[in-house]
Amino acid sequence: SLILKINRDPAILDYIQAGLRLIMSCPSVLELFELLQVEALRLVCERPAPPLCARLCQLLGDFPQCLPRGRKLSLAFCQQLVRSIAHFQSQGTREAELRLYVSQVTQVSALLRSVWKAEPDTLLPSLQELFAVISAADTSFEPSVALASLVQHIPLQMITVLIRSLTTDPNVKDASMTQALCRMIDWLSWPLAQHVETWVIALLKGLAAVQKFTILIDVTLLKIELVFNRLWFPLVRPGALAVLSHMLLSFQHSPEAFHLIVPHVVSLVHSFKRDGLPSSTAFLMQLTELIHCMMYHYSGFPELYEPILEAIKDMPKPTEEKIKLILSQSAWTSQSSSLPSCLSRLSGKSETGKTGLINLGNTCYMNSVIQALFMATDFRRHVLSLNLNGCNSLMRKLQHLFAFLAHTQREAYAPRIFFEASRPPWFTPRSQQDCSEYLRFLLDRLHEEERTLKALSSAKSSESIMTDESQAQEAVHKTQVFTEAPCVGSEERTLIEKMFGGKLKTNICCLNCKSMSQKEEAFTDLSLAFCPPTSVENVDPKCMEHSEVKDDYMVQSNTLATSPAAETTLTNLQVNRGCDTIMNEGAIEDFSSESSSENTTISELKVENNGDMSQSLVGKNTLSVTDLLNYFLAPEILSGDNKYYCEKCASLQNAEKTMQIIEEPEYLILTLLRFSYDPKCHIRRKILDNVSLPLVLELPVKRATSPLAVVSGDWSVDLEISDTGENLAKKLKPSGADEVTCPQLVPYVLSSVVVHSGVSSESGHYYSYARNVTGSGPSGLCHQSTALSLVSPQEKLFTEESPCTVVENELDTEMPREWFLFNDSRVTFTSFQSVQKITSRFPKDTAYVLFYKKQNSTCGFNTNPANGLWVNGDPPLQKDLMDAITKDNKLYLQEQELSARTQALQAASASCSFRPNGFDDNDPPGSCGPTGGGGGGGFSTVGRLVF
Repeated sequence: SLILKINRDPAILDYIQAGLRLIMSCPSVLELFELLQVEALRLVCERPAPPLCARLCQLLGDFPQCLPRGRKLSLAFCQQLVRSIAHFQSQGTREAELRLYVSQVTQVSALLRSVWKAEPDTLLPSLQELFAVISAADTSFEPSVALASLVQHIPLQMITVLIRSLTTDPNVKDASMTQALCRMIDWLSWPLAQHVETWVIALLKGLAAVQKFTILIDVTLLKIELVFNRLWFPLVRPGALAVLSHMLLSFQHSPEAFHLIVPHVVSLVHSFKRDGLPSSTAFLMQLTELIHCMMYHYSGFPELYEPILEAIKDMPKPTEEKIKLILSQSAWTSQSSSLPSCLSRLSGKSETGKTGLINLGNTCYMNSVIQALFMATDFRRHVLSLNLNGCNSLMRKLQHLFAFLAHTQREAYAPRIFFEASRPPWFTPRSQQDCSEYLRFLLDRLHEEERTLKALSSAKSSESIMTDESQAQEAVHKTQVFTEAPCVGSEERTLIEKMFGGKLKTNICCLNCKSMSQKEEAFTDLSLAFCPPTSVENVDPKCMEHSEVKDDYMVQSNTLATSPAAETTLTNLQVNRGCDTIMNEGAIEDFSSESSSENTTISELKVENNGDMSQSLVGKNTLSVTDLLNYFLAPEILSGDNKYYCEKCASLQNAEKTMQIIEEPEYLILTLLRFSYDPKCHIRRKILDNVSLPLVLELPVKRATSPLAVVSGDWSVDLEISDTGENLAKKLKPSGADEVTCPQLVPYVLSSVVVHSGVSSESGHYYSYARNVTGSGPSGLCHQSTALSLVSPQEKLFTEESPCTVVENELDTEMPREWFLFNDSRVTFTSFQSVQKITSRFPKDTAYVLFYKKQNSTCGFNTNPANGLWVNGDPPLQKDLMDAITKDNKLYLQEQELSARTQALQAASASCSFRPNGFDDNDPPGSCGPTGGGGGGGFSTVGRLVF
């Protein structure tokens, strides 16, 4: 009768407990134990209130003999007790009432722990019951957060097994998983819960590993604000901060989650500061690091971030390297898959954090150039900062491509729109092309387009009569469509001129009358011919037929016109025409019948007049870029078929030609002329000579200091000077003693190298090596003692120290993991040693196009504004660009999820025949591995076997 009254008066349990202590030694107590076992199970099935349940559990804890016996009854008891906890609700809101409620829940969960420990077989069914409760979709019943008290009793060793079982179970629907995860996050509010954050984060990672991104997105957006609000309560702050950090850092496809909590950050920071407790300071430092990571990843919202930056300005800021590491390790796409290893999956960015470019069918020539331009940091930042809203220009498409390369979560991006817009019309689709020719065409198009838009905008604004302020502002906006904080004195120059434009002056002195002609032309790249043989007697005739000799080649310089009336198409600075022709412009020139004989004469003259250079070449196993540049700038004798027409003499005369760089570019682009046409064999040959690449070089620049050097009006002019005597002697003096003609050495650091793999321009493969180089260059790289200096030809044509030796010295200062290898969709870390040794390891892989960045210069482009909003160094993105990237990132996650679900259904029959790493260790970077450098990103097409 006492047992039947338990529901009406819980104090009866105390009476029963006292009676059991008295009759423990009596045989009749066994019958009472059996009766209490049945009654305990009945009682928990009736969902007792917390006070009654707690007293019952206290009784059962003191007298385990009263617990239901047998696996079936014991299991039923545990499951029903879990459901009873789910119905618990606090009866008051005062602190004393809440403390009593928590202690009652703790007593109940402690009993379950003892049962699980005594009978381990009951643990997993109990957890299944727990998941069934929290995943139920019944909106009329909300399970109690008191269930959080059970988590601390689940062995952490079971995390892997349980999470894998939950995330891969096809019977668990997405809606159920979402509901369960949301309720687990609610458990962070339980004051005495332990390990709740561990299980929540483990489940989040498990879902990411099987690409169930829809669940992760929904849960994050639903619960991120609740998790953030838990930071106000010290008891639950550690767990809440751990979950908040994981949710924010892994939600990298969109700023939406971060921006939900941004309005609440400042008040929380101020609260932590007012608190002044050591624990609050420690949490504030962790929160500050998290905020910096998110603002770095989602720059471009100054109106949102300015108050936060002001609030945390006194807190330490993590380094950029640390931020990148945290973000790369936290992304959903970086989570290890818990599926069988034979299941392939779409992967996110590689550990480099860089994005590859998918080969669209022999488009490696474009991909390698785009990656080199993207890694030209100052150029990229200028492009991203342009205000191009409403434009459909090529520059706008380049900005779109750069933005995606910087912010997409895809491993590789398909640049289809940009390719169609930038492909030269004479390039045959899906056939290999010359990357140097493409680069020239691209820069020229961008330059011409900007000049045209500026001219049209200026004309339109001058013709219009604005009557109100809004119209005036609109006109200003249109005229500044392509401008952003330009360099002082260079407002009229285009972005291409600012970044890649230089000036070259050619002097031709008639050896008969000593009159001189000068011509200045702009260039965006210099094409360097290979040095000639030391003497014709030591050269094989076949070699002479296709060797690149400066006197017999067009020395090409990509030029731009600045005068509005001038022709602005890219042209070649023709130094001489001879027997061979460089194929970099895609044209084949006719060869004269007398070219062979004249070749000998020119070479002999060259050796005769430049004996010092020829002697310097003897015994030199490997040429360097320094050698090629010095040869480019060396004086030449124009004779034979190449005689100069002197207007003063009114006849062809022998002449001496010299070239000087009078204005250096921000980025110096050098093309090594490796492709030539053999008229006898009617094939295009490639010079496979290895060329040493200096990490640091100094370019001799003879700046215009006299009135004769000042050019006005047209971009290029011809001047004739008939000075004689002492004045002319000074101008022609070979030494650099005269202060006016002494070149200034401008330091440059190597930024990118485009490599061609193959034996001709019509075949092979292109890939790029590159690193981030800002205006000041990587720290520790520019040392005056180790720079490879280019000096004037009259002073000293070659440095005494071997370039290879100097480079080895420079390698000691190289920063770890500074270089990247961009091979279409594949991006990996590499080193400068790999760049230098590529030709010695793979003879057909040779450096072709080089990008050098001028040191200690940013062209007036402020990369660290005072407001500190450019936390990642790059300017903020326009809203439409950010929206497009966010949309594509979400689409990418959906693609991954769909792929993962499809693969999970086919897991039983899936074969493991793919090579996940793409290339064999023995494959050269330019080889066509299974995913193929030029195979269109691993598409299963015939094109994947072609570069």
